[in-house]
Amino acid sequence: MQKAFQKHINNNFNFLKGKKILITISGGLDSVALTHLCKETKLDISLAHCNFNLRDEESNGDQAFVENLAEALDLEVFIQHFDTTAYAQESKLSIQMAARELRYNWFQELANQLGFDYVFTAHHADDNLETFLINLTRGTGLDGLTGIPEINGNIVRPLLKFSREIILSFAEQQKIEWREDSSNASTKYLRNKLRHEIIPKLKETNSQLLQNFDATLMHLNEASDIVEESVNAVLKRAIVAVNNDEITYDISEFTKLKNPKAYLVETFKPFGFTAFGDIQNLLSAQSGKQIFSETHRLIKDRLHIILAPLASEEENIPMTILSSEKNKSIPNGILFFEVANTIEKVSPNEIFVDAEILSYPLTVRKWEDGDYFHPLGGNGKKKLSKYFKDEKLSLLDKEKCLLLCSNKEIVWVLNYRADERFKVTSNTNNILKISLKE
Repeated sequence: MQKAFQKHINNNFNFLKGKKILITISGGLDSVALTHLCKETKLDISLAHCNFNLRDEESNGDQAFVENLAEALDLEVFIQHFDTTAYAQESKLSIQMAARELRYNWFQELANQLGFDYVFTAHHADDNLETFLINLTRGTGLDGLTGIPEINGNIVRPLLKFSREIILSFAEQQKIEWREDSSNASTKYLRNKLRHEIIPKLKETNSQLLQNFDATLMHLNEASDIVEESVNAVLKRAIVAVNNDEITYDISEFTKLKNPKAYLVETFKPFGFTAFGDIQNLLSAQSGKQIFSETHRLIKDRLHIILAPLASEEENIPMTILSSEKNKSIPNGILFFEVANTIEKVSPNEIFVDAEILSYPLTVRKWEDGDYFHPLGGNGKKKLSKYFKDEKLSLLDKEKCLLLCSNKEIVWVLNYRADERFKVTSNTNNILKISLKE
């Protein structure tokens, strides 16, 4: 296996030469074998071991074994203890998911702090099959059937092409010692049940199971590439605007498709959405209808759907502005106050007002139902809700809208319209220019 592994590295991972590598090692067969293989291949490796404190003295025994192995192979080793049970309870995760989150977060911290280029994990072909079957039994899309990636960012899995049987044979031939995790023998976990009961029977039925599975993964990944190309072609037509973190989609580009739900799944799954039936219904819902994921929301806005991140709470709204302040930072930019001699050509992000009419402190706040103002150049007062409707503002635009007020009266709907009551006239003695800059 040593020769096969070295050839695999040379042919498929040649970029690893001269790079600093951190091997995640539990003390079990797979990670110990990977360590020996990498050492003989003369890769620049160090070890990282997590003690999750879940198996009492057995966990400490694993740690001692890894420390002794590092000393025997003259390798640097990093050890980290975790209170996994407490973290699982605080984060409302299963023990397995908590341990996974803890170790991967720590591996990335080590890599960032100490300059490791890549992190190795010892996943192999049998792990890949187990993951495939777990996803299959739980219900999954195409992504869940394309296997564990060999390279994912700085995570590299160089043993994915090798079976557990080959790794075991290598370790036994080389008289390599390793630790057995007693929890791996229990079939109460689905993965262990597949490993000890289901997959052996499948291998009895077909001795070429892993080779055939590898070919299947190749076909599924090719199909995934086709799906991605098709979705990208639709999105190229459907996306009509991208504004910072917001994306606006043309609904008609989805409704004309034979299977719009499939495209909606691929489009919005990366943003945490799972209720794709509701998203499909959103295409024909009334304007203003919203659907939420943990991080984003989808908003129906007339002929469009808008994807936007969930808004953070603005702690400083409302806020006051004193007469002595020449500028003020607000959530959507900086307000500047300057004395002006004449009225220049006005742009949407600035206004000129009669300074003597203003009452300080001024306030900046969000709009509320029932707000009204006197649009500059208009006749009389108008409800803001009606103004927004006439201007065809989306729900997001309305939510972001801020008002500059004087003594509870609106001076400026920022970036949209000034108020008639504060305009500069022939009787104005002091002109104030107010501008908003991002």
